[in-house]
This record gives sequence, C-alpha cells and structure tokens, in this order.
Amino acid sequence: MGDTYLACDEEIPTIDYSLLLCDDNDQRSIALESLRHACEEYGFFYLVNHTIPDDVLKIVLRGISNYFDPITIDERRVYTKKGSSDKIRWNLNANDGENREYLKVIAHPRDHVPSNPISLSKIIEEYNKEMRKIVFGLARAISKNLGFDEKYIEKAFNMKSGFDVMAMNLYPPNSKAKSDIGIPNHTDPGFVVTLVQDVNGGLQILSHKGRWINVYIPPYAILIQLGDHLEILTNGKYKSHVHRVIVNKNKMQRISVVTLHGPSLDKFIVPAKEFVDDENPQNYIGMTYKESLEANGGNEIDVQSSLEQIKLVI
Repeated sequence: MGDTYLACDEEIPTIDYSLLLCDDNDQRSIALESLRHACEEYGFFYLVNHTIPDDVLKIVLRGISNYFDPITIDERRVYTKKGSSDKIRWNLNANDGENREYLKVIAHPRDHVPSNPISLSKIIEEYNKEMRKIVFGLARAISKNLGFDEKYIEKAFNMKSGFDVMAMNLYPPNSKAKSDIGIPNHTDPGFVVTLVQDVNGGLQILSHKGRWINVYIPPYAILIQLGDHLEILTNGKYKSHVHRVIVNKNKMQRISVVTLHGPSLDKFIVPAKEFVDDENPQNYIGMTYKESLEANGGNEIDVQSSLEQIKLVI
C-alpha cells in the first residue's frame, strides 16, 4: 500500500453501553460525560458491553461470509439493480475507485432480506432487531447530553418509522481488487452508523484534526459513527466524519456489516432552533430525509450522502 493511504494509530474513545443504562447515578454520569466527549471531539467511538451476545455476532458474520461464497455468485445476481423501488441490492465492483462485493437491504421500517438461505434471513432479522434497541438507547443518552428530554432525538427523527439500510460487504470482492481502495472517501447519512466486522483493520477515519486514523475495533465491540443528519440537526455541534476502506493488496478477506440508521423518509430535517443563534448561524438547509438521499441522483437504498449540497456557505 502506497504512502497515499497511510494513517496513524490513535486511541479512539470506548463507551461502556451498560453504564449508560445503569442505576448507579455516579457511574451513569461518568459514562454520559465520556459519550459527550466522544461525540464532540471525535464523532466516532467503540461501544462495548452492549446487549448483543458475542455468539450472535459470530453467527451473523459467519453466515454473511458463507453467503458470499464465490460458487453461488449467480444466485446473488438476481438482486442486481432493477429500479428505484429495489428493497435488496447486490453488486460487485473491482475497479480503481471501489473494490467490494456487497448486498444492501432495507432493514426498517420492515426487514427485506434474501429468502435463501432461510437461516441467514432469520439471523439478520434478529440482529437488526437487537441493534435498533441499542441505537434507541444511544439516542436517549445523546439527547440527555445535549440537554434535552431523553426522547428528543427519537422524536426529531421519528425513529420509530426510521429508514434503516444494512450493507453486508466483502473486501476484497470475489475477484482481484484493482486498487487499494475498498470504498473511497465519504460520509454517511442518518443518525448513526453501526459497524461490526470479522477481522481487524481496513477502515480509516479522518479526524477533527485532519489526521487519518486506523480503526482497530476491539473483539465483539460495535463501531459507532455519527451520521450527517445528526450533524444537520445540531447545526454542526456533533459532526459526521469522512472515512474510507483500504483493501491492502488483497492480503486478507474482510466481512463488515454496516447499518445506516436514519430518520423517517418523510421527516423534514433542519438545524434545530436550540442550536441556532447570532453566534451560530444556520449552517444547513432543510429537506426531507428522502429528498437528501435522492439529491445526488441515487435511490433510497443507495443511501448516498448529500451533506455538501445541504451545507450553506456562510
């Protein structure tokens, strides 16, 4: 891998999810403060002691790895892009700009997963159900840190009807990668992004300070990244971050499961009045979540960021 994609090893905040919910006021206050620091100073963090058992994560990652068997690739081609109403989308890219095989599925308001194998669909549905519980817990903790009622974010995004998309990725793809790039620089729309993976390394995040950081997720931890729409809602107080995936010359296969947890498609998202004043003018225009997902000409299931179009030039 050339110098172009070098990154540093820097400590990334680790948040103990169990302490965010515990009855001990002192421990909960310390955990909330750690979360506030992670959101303001980093925009991403590792989540440990969450509610998804280690065995469930193992089964999910193993099931997805088996699903990407190169022998059965023709069975997956049925999910190649057909139109804007696709609920499941498959593709394999091996070019200078992107090197991965992926399956994207709409995970909420209703799960849309491949019916074959049935075992995988059941695993994914249960995983999505449990991950949403964690995301709701984070929404309540972040709301408290922002100084609001614990259901502030839940209501602002209408999360009960939230539009979630899950991407299952294989790096490098079932063909030799054509460059070091798995996925190029990007941010993700939504409230937060959750990520688990089967081997370490590959992901790099651009920090507030302009340094690329290697992400080494602790075993069975979840990487949480703040999404574009939390940045918009807070008028830039909590920012999403540019990140990328490097395939490192095909040295190791990596499976990742990434879920973008978004607002309801019809929810109009604009900086909340609590974050706008004379010293902090409005930095983003408002639009519905659906409009923002389609602003770059993509479909909803593509979950493309449109943050640069939404930002106002002050």
